[in-house]
Amino acid sequence: MNAIKTVRTYFATRRELRKRERALATELAAYDTPSARLDLEAVLARNSSNEARELEAMLRLQALHGLVRHYR
Repeated sequence: MNAIKTVRTYFATRRELRKRERALATELAAYDTPSARLDLEAVLARNSSNEARELEAMLRLQALHGLVRHYR
């Protein structure tokens, strides 16, 4: 029974993480102009935390997806 509880907790945690990542990606997508994007990147550059690195990775992924959509 304990193993089932552990698995359920694991999947619940993963669902919450994905939900948080989707919400954050949506918020970051609001920075859709070059100047807004530069402002956000400047703020992140001043912060060396893991959270800032996570945001930078999401921004790079969004930029990559934008390039792919542009060239299709």
